[in-house]
Amino acid sequence: MSVKHRLIIMNFLQFFVWGAWLISLGGYMGGSLHFEGGQIGAIFATMGIASLIMPGLIGILADKWVNAERLLGICHLLGAACLFYASTVTSYDQMYWAMLLNLLVYMPTLSLTNTVSYNALENNKFDIVKDFPPIRVWGTIGFICAMWAVDLTGFKHSYAQLCVGSAAAFILGLYSFSLPKCPPTKSESKTLLSSFGLDALVLFKKKTMAVFFLFSMLLGAALQITNSYGDLFLSSFKSIPEYANSFGVTHSVILLSISQMSETLFILAIPFFLRRFGIKQVMLISMTAWVLRFGLFGIGNPGSGLPLLILSMIVYGMAFDFFNISGSLFVEMETTPQIRASAQGLFFMMTNGLGAIMGGYASGAVVDRFTQHAIVNGQLQIIGREWSSIWFIFSAYALIIGVLFSVVFKYKNGHKMVKH
Repeated sequence: MSVKHRLIIMNFLQFFVWGAWLISLGGYMGGSLHFEGGQIGAIFATMGIASLIMPGLIGILADKWVNAERLLGICHLLGAACLFYASTVTSYDQMYWAMLLNLLVYMPTLSLTNTVSYNALENNKFDIVKDFPPIRVWGTIGFICAMWAVDLTGFKHSYAQLCVGSAAAFILGLYSFSLPKCPPTKSESKTLLSSFGLDALVLFKKKTMAVFFLFSMLLGAALQITNSYGDLFLSSFKSIPEYANSFGVTHSVILLSISQMSETLFILAIPFFLRRFGIKQVMLISMTAWVLRFGLFGIGNPGSGLPLLILSMIVYGMAFDFFNISGSLFVEMETTPQIRASAQGLFFMMTNGLGAIMGGYASGAVVDRFTQHAIVNGQLQIIGREWSSIWFIFSAYALIIGVLFSVVFKYKNGHKMVKH
């Protein structure tokens, strides 16, 4: 089997593991397990905690002592065990620790797969810029396939989704040991600070970059909100006879997968938009898209409002890509080679670390604020949520960020990105 095909399988399985539970877990926890919104938000916030800690630590091991493909295998085997354990528990405390441990070993594999891919392509004389994107896109395809598999099998509201993720992680864990060897480079001394992106803190001395990183954290808080509550929101229509058997309810995860499909398309549009409008305008487009993403959820429904929900899914691709990828490119263009890798690590920490933690807990508090309870058989139970109010608050948050960003962010190179 060719190197490209081996890397395609790795990327497909890497994101299949994630897609098996990321979008549907909130619906399972809020529906079958009756977790509160704050509990769901806290569990999803573990993604941010893991993003702050583990990529740097695992990066140090891969740089100095252990082959990257072996670390990838070890992490996925541990992750398989954590996901399987998570499938057997029903209490909040047990689920929290199971998912925290799972994400502590999963999040660093996102960069490890890139490391293994780049190394293998380079050693086999491939053009990384040209040949990696068509390989990486199979990761998104794997994510979508996992979502469809969980939906069509009816696993989306049961522990079985975690078993699917566990099985895929176990297969990938074993498969990783057969991947092309990616030994430690040992060619340059990487400090502890640089491994965590902290030597790039010098960028905060530049007002433009300080403002950019601050807003990256604030917008990062929005990234996982619909992953956390999207399926729970759509499934809530099951209690309304008019919508109970609609496509958006019975196949909510498939409907949500349109977001990932849109994501693959908008990636291709980024170079044009950056050249034509520049980073500030592209970031503002992203923020506007987040306003629409949440707002359309607030006014849509699985019946006559289904086109609005579909439009929200399409808009997600622009909201996510124009922020995540364009922001990463901006950081690349505005830093020196000496701290470039650390700057990317800092951007990741601000968005997927601090931003995700803040978003997880804050969104959980909002959902709880608009949750109705009642005493049923002597126990306090959730009887409904004011989803429109919840989504409109999230939409207003994105709007406020957008307005503030347009006023505060001043980019010295005008509207176009210019390489040093």
